[in-house]
Amino acid sequence: MSRNKTSASVLKIKNSVYLAAFLLIVWGFYRLIFKLPEEVEELFVKPLIWLLPVFYLLRKEREGISSLGFTFKNFFPAIYLSFGLGFLFLLEALIINYLKYGNFNFAAYIGDKPFLASLGLSFATAFSEEVVFRGYLFNRVLEVSKNEFFSNLSTSFVWALIHVPVVVFVWKLEFSAAILFLFLTTFFGIGSAFVFARTKNIFSSILLHVFWEWPIILFR
Repeated sequence: MSRNKTSASVLKIKNSVYLAAFLLIVWGFYRLIFKLPEEVEELFVKPLIWLLPVFYLLRKEREGISSLGFTFKNFFPAIYLSFGLGFLFLLEALIINYLKYGNFNFAAYIGDKPFLASLGLSFATAFSEEVVFRGYLFNRVLEVSKNEFFSNLSTSFVWALIHVPVVVFVWKLEFSAAILFLFLTTFFGIGSAFVFARTKNIFSSILLHVFWEWPIILFR
């Protein structure tokens, strides 16, 4: 039995490394080469590149979607934690937005999209990214290592790295703005993993992601 558990743990760590490497390479090249409408990227391209490999790995591991945190357990604590930490992220976003523009420039992120369309895209983005990073990667590294601090920092570091291509190739931020964005992205990743570790419910991370991303409005 112990031998089977060891084999399963090794498989999960290998799969996590493979998935992280795959996303860093493939998504990085995608950002470098393509620039499709945001709706197409978030609703079609990202689920294809990010989520399909996850469900393929689940089959190899003989795990169900409950191993990604899809559960109704701790549902209300998940909402409370997300609202609490999300409020802090919102304050952070508002303060930095004001410092950057000299006033509150909400149009920097929303652009010409209707409110509901922008919010819907945020949920689509949050779903794909949180299922991969918190539901799969963080959850499996934590399960094997039994060390939340290590699991959080290591997966949050990869989380920041995967945002480098959009910062460099799409937004083309100046160095100082890019460093600040990546720092805040890492900070969010740590917060999201912290909430997920408390609730084991992926909806907590998805909701928190939306609170962080909308209206993040800081760097466009």
